[in-house]
Amino acid sequence: MTLRLPAADGGLRAYEPRTEPLTVSPGTPLTSRTVLSAAHVVADPLADVSPDAPAAVDWDATLAFRRHLWSHGLGVAEAMDTAQRGMGLDWAGAAELIRRSAAEARAVGGRVACGVGTDQLTTGTLAEIRAAYEEQLALVEEAGAQAILMASRALAAAAAGPEDYLEVYGHLLRQAAEPVVLHWLGPMFDPVLEGYWGSADLDAATETFLEVVAAHPDKVDGVKISLLDAGREIALRRRLPRGVRCYTGDDFHYPELIAGDEQGFSHALLGIFDPLGPLAAEAVRVLDTGNTQGFRDLLDPTVELSRHLFQAPTRFYKTGVVLLAWLAGHQSHFTMVGGLQSARSLPHLARAYELADGLGLFPDPKLAEERMRNLLALYGVNQ
Repeated sequence: MTLRLPAADGGLRAYEPRTEPLTVSPGTPLTSRTVLSAAHVVADPLADVSPDAPAAVDWDATLAFRRHLWSHGLGVAEAMDTAQRGMGLDWAGAAELIRRSAAEARAVGGRVACGVGTDQLTTGTLAEIRAAYEEQLALVEEAGAQAILMASRALAAAAAGPEDYLEVYGHLLRQAAEPVVLHWLGPMFDPVLEGYWGSADLDAATETFLEVVAAHPDKVDGVKISLLDAGREIALRRRLPRGVRCYTGDDFHYPELIAGDEQGFSHALLGIFDPLGPLAAEAVRVLDTGNTQGFRDLLDPTVELSRHLFQAPTRFYKTGVVLLAWLAGHQSHFTMVGGLQSARSLPHLARAYELADGLGLFPDPKLAEERMRNLLALYGVNQ
């Protein structure tokens, strides 16, 4: 049945939903690339919470979604920005999420890496920032998960220059029990992180970042680059010490970065692999056979959806991610912690539905159509 979706001119246009999904089944483990999906959290829609109250999480649905990702061979990057870390999920909620996901990973044999930050603080001295990082690092290690050292808003505010980043990160890496992932999150994902690594000049910031890695190569499993700049990621990737991986966080150029070139490739730690999970895993399995073109044929068509979800202001991409999880049947509602389901317009949400439907991402296209029809009616668009 035809749906009437919002058009660019402010009117409505006809769209014919897909009737059959893309068939993708869980398969063999991924071998040629390490692939982590940054997973969203499912809010509890029945909780009576105020805007300033701690997030209420539906733990059963949240963990079920992680089992879905693990079943397709993907790892889970937990308590990252996709999980609304710092945008509705506070440190207490993130700590509980880390404990529960790590336990679930052990139970099902899944891989999990967890974000370590400083969101106990809003501001602080360098000593307080180090202590906040240490508290979170200890919790992640005690949970049995790999640590991802996230960018710190407090450090961005407190650091006087590159030397402060070198001191804080060097201190943490010396303490880490196992190699960690260093995460460089650009200001398009979090404007407060402008000038991270001690300079707004990305070339200068890159030198500081690489200096941290070079000083502790045995404690750095890899680096995650989220700058939405493929050329800069490739240049940085080629300068990493041997054995240190590059995990792309570029939701605009991921197919080409994962496929790589004659001088190397990127692994992946991506928010877009939340809605693309099964399709992304299938594409990497094709790449595992050496079929780069087949990998690109599967993944290249998904870039339009990713660019749409991550369009400026990029930090609100989570709204589209959760919409697609609801339409795909992974949760029973379109509600987000912090009320962020309202962060994108109806035309934006409708276009996300159309692009995802065209890719066959919905296991039950009829269910997705019915839910989209209900959402349109809520906004006063009668069919």
